[in-house]
Amino acid sequence: MAEINHAIKGTNDVLPKESYKIQFVENIMLSTAKLYGFREIRVPVFEHTEVFSRNVGDTTDVVQKEMYTFDDKGGRSITLRPELTAGVVRSSIEHGLIYDALPQKVCYIGGCYRYEKPQAGRLREFHQFGIECLGASSPAADAEVICVANQVLSTLGIKKISLQINSIGCPICRKNYQQALKEYFEANIDELCDTCKDRLQRNPMRILDCKSPVCSKLAANAPKVIDFLCDDCKEHFEGVKKHLDSAGLKYTINPQIVRGLDYYTRTVFEFVSGDIGAQSTVCGGGRYDGLVEQMGGNPTPALGFGMGIERLLLLMENQETEIPDDTTCDLYIAPMGENAAYEATKLSSILRSDGFEVATDVCGRGLKAQMKYADKIGAKFTMVIGDNELESKKAIIKNMKTGDTAEISLDNIGDEFIKTFSQTYLDNLTDTVMDFGN
Repeated sequence: MAEINHAIKGTNDVLPKESYKIQFVENIMLSTAKLYGFREIRVPVFEHTEVFSRNVGDTTDVVQKEMYTFDDKGGRSITLRPELTAGVVRSSIEHGLIYDALPQKVCYIGGCYRYEKPQAGRLREFHQFGIECLGASSPAADAEVICVANQVLSTLGIKKISLQINSIGCPICRKNYQQALKEYFEANIDELCDTCKDRLQRNPMRILDCKSPVCSKLAANAPKVIDFLCDDCKEHFEGVKKHLDSAGLKYTINPQIVRGLDYYTRTVFEFVSGDIGAQSTVCGGGRYDGLVEQMGGNPTPALGFGMGIERLLLLMENQETEIPDDTTCDLYIAPMGENAAYEATKLSSILRSDGFEVATDVCGRGLKAQMKYADKIGAKFTMVIGDNELESKKAIIKNMKTGDTAEISLDNIGDEFIKTFSQTYLDNLTDTVMDFGN
């Protein structure tokens, strides 16, 4: 019984007192993406395992160690998505998005699942915001995608964050780089961890992403991919930098960035902060020009990014970034007696249709208990209805902040409450302006 009363390790419950923060962040993410023409797409939480094992990369930690994979009742191998790009590309091919007007710009928010060691900023169930731009090969598209991420972070008030970029080339120029890496690490093979010894034969670039201190130290002196770029990839990377310069974005070139998934080509980037410990990458992404074709579609250039929401909220908390307070109940109607309860239901329905958050008693409490409850939920106004109010068709509404009261007509509750609520809002606004002026 003790186990079923606790969330599974690596997962978090989001309680009502915290959920509004997530809603605030998600609304900014989606509204910012829309400014650039990105529209929301939703794909399943689980896919055929091959969607990830063949396309994310069988040499990555994600595929080798972290995926939640199982056989369903039909004997099919199913995997909970460890990331969303592969699923979005699968959907875009299946439903013909890549054969429609290009570029196709989509964004998403969804849960992902990886069996990792839980720590601050890293959970086994986590949520990502991301965008994918399908059908654009220009360096301007790379810069635009990076600008979306930058504007989200800026709008949220994130401080002290840096943009790091790199180019890992195309499959053609990367062959020479892979060979140079292999020769470098073979000369130091005894110092590599067991995982990286295996990576050396299958994909030596994965060693650059290893978190082992010894492997990281070796990787720091390894050949740099940027020195092996072909002329086309060099020109593309120069174009990306020029567009970022034009947009006024500051960046540094970090030759160690390769990203953790095999489908990336050319531009890769990360937004990094030093305020969240070891999990310093807040947003990461890049170009994946071969993925659509690899998954069965026509050759289609593409790029995007993913941004961890839990990690971002942790950063905002550490930086004490301001998030607007959650809205509270506009009016609590306290009925006394059965007939008053019916009237309270009627009045609540009218006011909710006008867009107000209204609460009334659903527990059969006495007046004192109702008032205590109204105070706990932060009701801005309260109104008591009893036999006298039902007979006169009038009631007293009380401003819980100021203690001011006013009489309103129950038959005209919508218009009169709107008038009372609006006047209070204007008074508060005037006080705020006067305080600001002083």
